[in-house]
Amino acid sequence: MKRKLMLLMTCLMIGIGLVNAQISKVTGNVTSEEDGLPVVGASVLVKGTTVGTVTDIDGNFTLTNVPSSAGTLVISFIGMQSQEVKIKPNVKVVLRSDAEVLDEVMVVAYGTAKKSSFTGSAATISGDKIESRPITNVTKALEGQSTGILTTSGSGQPGESASVVIRGFGSINASQNPLYVVDGVPYDGTLSSINPSDIESMTVLKDASAGALYGARGANGVVMITTKQGKEGKTNVTWRSTAGWSSRAISEYETVNQKDFVQLSYEAARNSYVFGNGYNWEQAEAMARASLARNLGGGAGELYNPFKNYTWDQLIDPATGQVRADAVAAWNEPWLDAVQHNRAFRHEHQLSLNGGTEKTKYMFSLGYVNEDGILTNTGFQRYNGRANITSDVTDWFKANMNVSLTHSLMNYSQYDGSSTSNVWYSAQFISPLFPVYIKDENGNNLLDADGKPQLDYGESGRPGSYNDYNPLGGLTDDKSYVKNDVASLRTGFTLGSDKDNFGLLKGLKFSVNFGMDYRNTSQMDYMNMYHGNQANAGGLIQKYNTRMQSYTFNQLLTWNRSFGEHDIDILLGHEFYAYQNEYLSAGRTGLVDGILELRPGAVLYDADSYTDKYRIESWFGRLNYNFNEKYYFSASLRTDGSSRFQKDHRWGTFWSVGGNWRISNEAFMKDVTWVNNLALKVSYGEQGNDNIGSYYAWQGLYDLSWTNENNPGAMPSTLQNTDLTWEKNGNLNVGIEALLLDHRLSINAEYYNKKTTDMLLNYPMATSTGYNGYSANVGSMRNSGFEFEIKGTLIQTEDLTWNLSWMGSTVKNKVLKLTSESPEIINGIYSIKEGMPINTFYMAKSAGVDPATGAQLYWVYDKDENGNKVGEDYISSDYSKANNSKYYLGSRIPDLYGSIGTDLTWKGIDFSILTTYSLGGKIYDSLYAASMNNMYYNSTWNAHALRRWQKPGDITDVPRIEIAGTYANSDRFLIDASYFAIKNITLGYTLPKAWMQKARLNSVRVFASVDNLALFTHLQGMDPQYNFSGSTDYAYAPNKTWSLGFEVNF
Repeated sequence: MKRKLMLLMTCLMIGIGLVNAQISKVTGNVTSEEDGLPVVGASVLVKGTTVGTVTDIDGNFTLTNVPSSAGTLVISFIGMQSQEVKIKPNVKVVLRSDAEVLDEVMVVAYGTAKKSSFTGSAATISGDKIESRPITNVTKALEGQSTGILTTSGSGQPGESASVVIRGFGSINASQNPLYVVDGVPYDGTLSSINPSDIESMTVLKDASAGALYGARGANGVVMITTKQGKEGKTNVTWRSTAGWSSRAISEYETVNQKDFVQLSYEAARNSYVFGNGYNWEQAEAMARASLARNLGGGAGELYNPFKNYTWDQLIDPATGQVRADAVAAWNEPWLDAVQHNRAFRHEHQLSLNGGTEKTKYMFSLGYVNEDGILTNTGFQRYNGRANITSDVTDWFKANMNVSLTHSLMNYSQYDGSSTSNVWYSAQFISPLFPVYIKDENGNNLLDADGKPQLDYGESGRPGSYNDYNPLGGLTDDKSYVKNDVASLRTGFTLGSDKDNFGLLKGLKFSVNFGMDYRNTSQMDYMNMYHGNQANAGGLIQKYNTRMQSYTFNQLLTWNRSFGEHDIDILLGHEFYAYQNEYLSAGRTGLVDGILELRPGAVLYDADSYTDKYRIESWFGRLNYNFNEKYYFSASLRTDGSSRFQKDHRWGTFWSVGGNWRISNEAFMKDVTWVNNLALKVSYGEQGNDNIGSYYAWQGLYDLSWTNENNPGAMPSTLQNTDLTWEKNGNLNVGIEALLLDHRLSINAEYYNKKTTDMLLNYPMATSTGYNGYSANVGSMRNSGFEFEIKGTLIQTEDLTWNLSWMGSTVKNKVLKLTSESPEIINGIYSIKEGMPINTFYMAKSAGVDPATGAQLYWVYDKDENGNKVGEDYISSDYSKANNSKYYLGSRIPDLYGSIGTDLTWKGIDFSILTTYSLGGKIYDSLYAASMNNMYYNSTWNAHALRRWQKPGDITDVPRIEIAGTYANSDRFLIDASYFAIKNITLGYTLPKAWMQKARLNSVRVFASVDNLALFTHLQGMDPQYNFSGSTDYAYAPNKTWSLGFEVNF
């Protein structure tokens, strides 16, 4: 019995051992997150054991001996982050690039740099983020992608650029624009000629350490655009197409309806009789009722009265003083609706080929975009092609060539500002009583012989200044276009090698690079001969031609060697830049209908031509030193000679020094495993700005347009100043970078302090000299602020990844010095004053509305004979007193601006949202002000006018309604500039790889996106991003674009 029990126990133990030793089979696939391709040779290891394998050429693996007790697989590959996944019969793994191992390589001035060793301030924007947005101009892709960048919405005209400033406002009179560099060479073509789909990355250089090597033109920052290059492997063909539609992105200003318009017009006339002419209330009401026919009907009588059941003098009920409730309008035709499209079509198509051998790589692309504007007869078309070839001819000789050709056509409306012919002025704020189409006496459309409605040009006698004009007719009859042909070439060769067999010459390289940009611009503006501004002259046609050519030629000698723990990188270089711009224009009137050429024009309107030339020669050098991947030092020096200055002041020297301490590589951080990277950076340098608005600013010039009958004439226009020289920019940057929690949390923070000296200003002179002043380097200004960027991976599993980012920036601007004779520059509602921000609002201060009279009240003060303020502030309705009692009331500069973005991937689905925000700052909305203080009876009111004062005792913030009333510009129309915008939402789906293998395709992705989805502001209709000064204008509204598309890789 005992023996039987022992045998049973032995069998049981053997069984348990066999169960524990049972093995299972696991299969799987490993791909790269970056391109979706298989990862070949990835290590797959059962955690805690020696059981493992590697992936095959398709990224597949099979483990046949996985112990049942094992729970985790560890997948790793050089240059990618290791990943642990739960064991199951079939595993799919997507590996991400390991920034700590590969270290992100950035394109910087005259080369590249690893992000971890970089001592300056720079941000890189990937091509994927640029390509995801339906834009025709690359400047509109910068918003929300980097700290320290302020952008405007710019014109909504397709193809137009946005304005960009980096880290504040670098000058008062000189350019504030950054330098754009394409593939290592400053770019002079049109930015709308660059195909966003050709861009591999954009790097924004923000401080002196990053941009000082661009010397004369780097003071306002540098935007470096790197186009795509070929990659080793078989030819990969990509076809990408999108189609969609655009509509207005910003709501229209809320204006009054037809009845309210008549009511306000009546009250304006009544108030004029009461407060301007001394009538009593009853008399004024009777006079106002009688004046409606004259004020609103003009010479057309009842024709423009839409309320056909009442005449003009009957519309207002004498008993109530209100528009009769049963008045019925026969038409309601908003002019803006007639000229805007809610579904302007847009489509874009891109074809690219990419591939090559180990030695020669190539990339070819073709692109086409056609975007209709939301305004009738406006739009943009572009055809572009690019070829980029690199070749390692030998171990020591490399050559490259990058050629692009672009043809674009922009159709636009030539009118701007408060011109009647500018539909953004007239169509937005015209009287709502005026119809678009001609009406009969009953208010019905009067049809032509073909049964179609006829446009009403006001030939029957519209009141005011809108005779012989129709907004839709103006856009149809007048024509304007700009054609651009742009060619760019980047080519060069490099001698040298990093290979050991080159001995003492290892790391020594000599490069020669040549870049050329050519742009031919043809422009036409045609005003028709039947209606509008030039009808009496028989029409007007003007043609312009601009031909620009520039080239850059540089020679670079570099030496890069490692000696144990010491790495040294030295650059020496010489560069020559030449620019020439030729301009020619002519115009004629008295045209022949249908022939849009100058030759048949009967009368010469104008003619002009000129040529500008500009040269820069430069010598420069840079030293980078790295000790043991812990301590980094860099220094650069550049001297530039610019043709903009007199020969004795032509040369300027610019420099920078910077250091980077990689704290995480110190021994005392060895056991702090949750810190992957921690670095402290400091840099300082001086940059220059020679873009001072004129190529000949130092010279005494004559204006040659003063012809005397048939003889040429000239008049002195500017005084000579041979001492004129560069604006200079001293730039301090302190930053800290942290990468934490196994690369899942990234924190970057920087402080900058940028002082501009020798600013170009107009030095005042006595008017008895015949001049108001001369240009001199006398001003200084400071910009300082903080920037932060926080990025985190909130969820990261086998199938799901969710990332979130938050960027924020501040900028504090202060004018430090102007001329001693004029410590303040006042221009309209703006003041530039020592000790205050640039373009500080300087205007009257509202004190509300007088309940007794409805008059606008102001805070005012008295002055002595020297103009100094005396006594206390008090309240007055005297607008002239208010105009002499101005206050400093803030500026457009925000307190904080930035972006919040998120992206999520789940299996084959990708989803991303980009939002931007701005807090603080003010805008003087002159469009809003004009629609609250109308000058004419044919202009409408903003709906806020319905809050107006109507009778004694009313308490309100809107004064009594008046036409052509007298007001002081006041902070009543200063609007909080804060906003929140949903810039882009994109949803995509990449079809399963198994489907693609059956279809013999590499990948297929379908996607949908919406750009400029929503904007939340403090005033409906206002665009807070229109410009940097805090003003508004009658400009093309920004677009909202919905798109659908697909991308196929063969």
